[in-house]
Amino acid sequence: MKKYIQGVLIASFFSLHFGLISTVVSAEEITIKSGELGLNAVLNVAAESINNGPLILLVHGTLAHNGMEIIASLQSLLADEAVNSLAINLSLGIDNRHGAFDCTAPHEHRHEDALTEIGTWVEWLKGQGVNQILLAGHSRGGSQVAAYSQNPDASILGQVLIAPGTWNPEYVATAYYNRYQKRLPTLIDVANQQATNGWMPEPTDFIYCNNAPKVKAASFLSYYQPPQTLNTPDLLVEGGLHTVILAGSEDTVVKDLPEQLELQEFSNVEFILVDGADHYFRDLYSDDIVEAILDSIESLTKVDES
Repeated sequence: MKKYIQGVLIASFFSLHFGLISTVVSAEEITIKSGELGLNAVLNVAAESINNGPLILLVHGTLAHNGMEIIASLQSLLADEAVNSLAINLSLGIDNRHGAFDCTAPHEHRHEDALTEIGTWVEWLKGQGVNQILLAGHSRGGSQVAAYSQNPDASILGQVLIAPGTWNPEYVATAYYNRYQKRLPTLIDVANQQATNGWMPEPTDFIYCNNAPKVKAASFLSYYQPPQTLNTPDLLVEGGLHTVILAGSEDTVVKDLPEQLELQEFSNVEFILVDGADHYFRDLYSDDIVEAILDSIESLTKVDES
């Protein structure tokens, strides 16, 4: 199913429509362990308890963090609707990481590490008594959520993918050359020549980081020669999780997402194009995301009750 939303809905509509009361019971940082790394997340409990109703697990985008505008805004708006949420910080290989990734720090992270960390947080939530979780990911986080959701835990009700990442090796190579004036295939060859767990032999242009001092060869390959596609539309599963995908009409980061989704038809996937929104759904466009989340909760819990 495909939708086209024009204009912006007022947040108060949600409270009137769903009869919810805006009450933030608690907001706190949670820290847990995953192997040797500490993971942290912001937990907002806006209902009577953490296991009252479905909880939204939010995943940020590339080298970002859970305090970035779109994630913080979504947590605030969800709290206004008495919906609990957990906004996680992917570790990116750094113990108890906060804030945007520092490009001068060693890059030991891989795209696929997020799947393990999402799973770790799902297990923690289950340990708190939460048995209904709706996943939501932005940009690369959307692609990572979609990859995790190919084999989700039984507690996962569905997923909302916000401007999720697309990926094409030819496009990536062209974009890399335009950004850094270097041939990506040459660097992929260098990475493949390194020893297991080895580092790139010199400072390397990596993702958004110009001349990153230390980049693991496995990290470079994970993002530029991945073992599994990073293209979100290719990760969708017919008859799988209930999935809502939102794209902004003014998005210049994942410009080909609407075109790709127009070519696919899945019975469990709803595509919404939001007129005027950019990649980050700034300003009041976050309301459209929250509306999609609330609609998902309403439809999924009805199915669950039946």
